[in-house]
Amino acid sequence: MIFPQQYKADLLDAIESIDLDKVGQAIETLSEARAANRRIFICGNGGSASTASHFATDIVKGASYGRTSRFRIMALTDSLPTITAYSNDVGYDSVFVEQLKNFAEPGDVVIAISSSGNSPNVLKAVEYGNSLGCRTIALSGRGGGRLGPLAQLDIQIAHTHTGRIEDLHMVILHMISYYFMEEENPHRNS
Repeated sequence: MIFPQQYKADLLDAIESIDLDKVGQAIETLSEARAANRRIFICGNGGSASTASHFATDIVKGASYGRTSRFRIMALTDSLPTITAYSNDVGYDSVFVEQLKNFAEPGDVVIAISSSGNSPNVLKAVEYGNSLGCRTIALSGRGGGRLGPLAQLDIQIAHTHTGRIEDLHMVILHMISYYFMEEENPHRNS
């Protein structure tokens, strides 16, 4: 079967576009946030919403369980009642920013995931985070869209295929979460 082989080959080629220095900067940002007892917020739409929830779970459990220094992370994608209330009553572009207005403070971290880099609700979240004095990180694709230059740190997958962009966003977030799970605690395999 040729398609799986081609997908694998294209994915292996695309993985070379991951900027490991920027991944390292993201690790440092999250480490500093944890040390300062700052909150971390993450958001995205569609597959990126699932990626955001997955990362939050990895950090809340895998990188925090049994440790004295724990992460304070929240996936803004996880409260379906909140998301649908704001979508219905205000507008879908407000579902993340309005949650940030309740919880975010200067010095917190806002992570936004968008393969296109142009999701209005994600853009509003990063704009608000920047205006509040949060540290902002984007995981973008293609040319970064409007999100890439808006975030203080843009980890961009310079690829046009949505599936491979989403695959590599998860790889990047696993690099980050497993750094905290394995590098800081090498005797524990999660």
